[in-house]
Formats: sequence, structure tokens, C-alpha cells
Amino acid sequence: MKAMVLRLSPGATTMIKTDHAHVLSTFHSYRIDLPADKKRTLVDTLGAALEIHAKLEEEIFYPAMRRYDADLVDKSIPEHNEMRRLIARLRELQPEDQAFDSTVMELMRDVMRHVADEETTLLPDAERVLGDRLNELGAQMTRRRFELAGSRADEIAVNAVRSFPGATLALTSAVVLIAFLGGLALARSPRMRAIPASSAIRKFQRAKRVREIKRALMSRVKSVATA
Repeated sequence: MKAMVLRLSPGATTMIKTDHAHVLSTFHSYRIDLPADKKRTLVDTLGAALEIHAKLEEEIFYPAMRRYDADLVDKSIPEHNEMRRLIARLRELQPEDQAFDSTVMELMRDVMRHVADEETTLLPDAERVLGDRLNELGAQMTRRRFELAGSRADEIAVNAVRSFPGATLALTSAVVLIAFLGGLALARSPRMRAIPASSAIRKFQRAKRVREIKRALMSRVKSVATA
């Protein structure tokens, strides 16, 4: 089982980048004029994804990087705690509350700063100094992701069904698997690589698309701040 997980898992930095892209894409779906139930579903999805992502980094990735980049690791943990505070605040608020949208935008800004720090400094450093260890760390993160997602299976399934109200059980299961295995975590498998990716997945993987989402998010944050 361990060998299979190692073979199918992406490297640690690939998994982290895919998590970042998933979260940014979900943020991009949030609009102030959305119905309240859609806002709640998106925020609950973001909260679960960010909390699982943070634990994976804190338990596995950061300890491996501390000896190489202790300052940035130490800076990242308080950023995680601030994200947790905002997520907890959003769970207390109702989507109709005046503070709900502004708190989402505050969380969005914090996440974008955190992503920028990691993707410009910490992740390139990790790829330089950790080398082949990234695959083993990725396998550890995949196993731990299964454990964390399993303890929240009901919450994850409810959010998936709300997001896809007409979904079959198979589709819902696929959504949960994609969202909480780091996107295309199975893409390392030769069998999976033989399956043509859909255009939507290709766009999702492209760095250009991620940059477009980041620019759109920044524009949205600025428009809310000046409203």
C-alpha cells in the first residue's frame, strides 16, 4: 500500500501548488451577488480545503524545510493561524450579515499573500534542496490527507452535493477525491496519464490561468474595498 501511495502521489511542492490553484479558483467563483446558500457552500468548501492544506504543511512539509528556511516557515505558521481565525469567524456569521463579504475578502487577501510568499521563495527553495525527498513527502501528505478528509467526510460530501445538486454519487465521489487529493494527485500513474485530460483540466493546470485568476481576485478585492 505504501509503495502504491508513493507511486501515485505527486511531489510535495506539486501538491501544494495544486492546492493553491484549487483555492484560488474557488475564491474566483465567489461573488457578492451570489445567493446566500451558494456563498455558504463556497466558504465552507474553502474553509475545509484551507484547514486540511495548513495541517499538511505544518505536520509534514514545514518540518522538512525548517533547517533550510526557518524564517519563512516561522512566518507562515502565524499566517495559517490568522486564516483559521477568519474561517472560524465566517462560520459564526450568516451570508446575509454585512461583515460576511468583507471577511471573505480579508481571507482572500491573506491567502493570496501567503501563496505568493510560498510560490516565489519557499517552494523553489524546497525543489532545490529537497530533491528526491519531495516524492516521499508527497506520499506522506497524501496518506495524511486521506485521514484528515475521512474525519470530515460528511462535511465534504454535503458541500459537493450543494455545489453539484444534480450530481450522481459517482460524480460527487469524484469531486471529493479531486478536491482533497491535491487535484490530479493520480496523474503520476501511467494508466492515468494515458487518459486524455479535458480542456477544463488543462486550463486549470496552466500557470497562465492561475495568474489570470489572481489578477481577477485582486481586482475584486479592490472593488469591494472601495465600495
